[in-house]
Amino acid sequence: MWKSIIAAVCLCIGSMGCSPGVSAGQAPAPTPAPEFTGIEHWFNSPPLTIAGLKGKVVLVEFWTYDCINCIHVMPQVKQWHQRYHDQGLVVVGVHTPEYDEERVAANVKAAIGRFGIQYPVAQDNGYRTWDAYGNRFWPAMYLVDRDGKIVYRHYGEGDYDATEARIRELLSAR
Repeated sequence: MWKSIIAAVCLCIGSMGCSPGVSAGQAPAPTPAPEFTGIEHWFNSPPLTIAGLKGKVVLVEFWTYDCINCIHVMPQVKQWHQRYHDQGLVVVGVHTPEYDEERVAANVKAAIGRFGIQYPVAQDNGYRTWDAYGNRFWPAMYLVDRDGKIVYRHYGEGDYDATEARIRELLSAR
């Protein structure tokens, strides 16, 4: 009986969108990064495109402001932005709402201010960029190399050292 209960709990936790940490690591083969589509608002930046970011290393982070796991990841993402921006890293937060109040641009803008986010944030209320990436989790990080290919994925919290090592590796590749 306990095995059935534990299995059911694990299944429920595993199907939740706000993920505590699942590493997909390096993509099996680099795949072209989808464009940012269906973006209703851009914060901290004019609209960006993957094509326009070629030659840069891009960290695309899917998040939503009420997700506790997203809040836990935020200090690392902000630190990477501060540490590596001048070396060619562009962090793009893609805010994709889980709840109705997270769809309101003023609420997203307030959360960006409250959390001290300085990197560009795209508001993806229609899940079009989310769907283009085939994403299913908050938070989720995708590293895009200088050629516009997704070369690393990470879902949830943790593996910060591995993600940072991959960022450094991509920045050093010319």
